[in-house]
Amino acid sequence: MITLALSKGRIFEETLPLLKAAGIEVLEDPEKSRKLIIGTTRPDVRVVLVRATDVPTYVQYGGADLGVAGKDVLLEHGGQGLYQPLDLRIAKCRMSVAVRDDFDYDKAVKQGSRLRVATKYTSCARDHFADKGVHVDVIKLYGSMELAPLTGLADAIVDLVSTGSTLKANHLVEVEHIMQISARLVVNQAALKVKRESIRQIIDAFASAIPAE
Repeated sequence: MITLALSKGRIFEETLPLLKAAGIEVLEDPEKSRKLIIGTTRPDVRVVLVRATDVPTYVQYGGADLGVAGKDVLLEHGGQGLYQPLDLRIAKCRMSVAVRDDFDYDKAVKQGSRLRVATKYTSCARDHFADKGVHVDVIKLYGSMELAPLTGLADAIVDLVSTGSTLKANHLVEVEHIMQISARLVVNQAALKVKRESIRQIIDAFASAIPAE
């Protein structure tokens, strides 16, 4: 049995065409079913639904043989023990620094001000500001990042941005681009040895179906 870890939402939806290319179709819609383990048209392949942030952990410790996770999640996780054969070029967005539209970010940085930064990407945020030589206090939040500057909790946020419409609606602006984000295929290294032929077949099928740049 091959177990694939996916998270609900955009990654799940955008992985479906790749699965189809591998001759695998999921038998149930996770938005309509309460099941956390879903069968597929291949009796030897099943999908487990987990939180996006848990995908690398499930794959690392063998709860799943392979999974699909965003680069952001993998950077925060550290990616230990994971083989990352493919950038799937799906679930694309960017990681950026954003502030209130009336906050002079450049001036604060030039003056050497110590900034409070709210984010759930604490490792990425610390690394980014350390590289710039900017002193920050990082505040970990799990959601609704846009509220932090509006309530005075933080001067800036580090978050994923797709269209920018949510930032605009909350009177925030992007002031720095940190990195482009997309989803990666991750594989448990032990599973790759034990189930090499089956997993390699899926990797090759995914590779041939990756959307063009």
